[in-house]
Amino acid sequence: MNSQNEPSFPQPLSEKYRPQSIAEFIGLDKQKKVLGAFARRPVACAWMFLGPSGVGKSTMALALAKELNAELHHIPSQKCTVGEIDDVVRMCWRAPYRLFGADAGKADWHVVLVDEADQMSAAAQLALLSKLDSTAAPPQTIFIFTANDTGRLEPRFLSRTRVLEFSSYGMRSEIAALLAQVWEKETGAPGTLNWERIAKESNTNVRDALQTLEIELLAV
Repeated sequence: MNSQNEPSFPQPLSEKYRPQSIAEFIGLDKQKKVLGAFARRPVACAWMFLGPSGVGKSTMALALAKELNAELHHIPSQKCTVGEIDDVVRMCWRAPYRLFGADAGKADWHVVLVDEADQMSAAAQLALLSKLDSTAAPPQTIFIFTANDTGRLEPRFLSRTRVLEFSSYGMRSEIAALLAQVWEKETGAPGTLNWERIAKESNTNVRDALQTLEIELLAV
């Protein structure tokens, strides 16, 4: 527990301005349309959010879980082992329940989010096969996997997911506009930086662009 004399550190911009709902994302028009429609009429299934780092795959998964009123089971990158899969799926056989936040209480769904699924072992992928189809699928459960590419994924595993590709193509202007808005919110005044250049040099990676902006703000 922090004492009153200990300094409090500011929240990183990538966390402070993380979208909380599907509609809040910049760009990703197709993804927002698809997942918005799914959130209105959800079914038990598995998704694969596929695309480069920093484009918003995991954040979109969290926003979807929130809109589904789901209990979230998050398996971080490279932690998706056979034992972890069995433990999480076992929890999904009970009624979903949200433990924290203003929405704590009975939930409608379980959402299992597996980050960087392309780093899973072959054994972990095989362990998931029956759990992603009707033979042993837990009830009221939606799986969401994120991956940068499919090179290390078993075709049998991949065939059991709905693949939704994420791309930052064409988002440079929208990222630049976001940077300008964040700057003004943080400083109270319009900025004079070249927002388009920052967006370009970040390879249209929203997280990297916001990290660059943090450095510029420290120099003010």
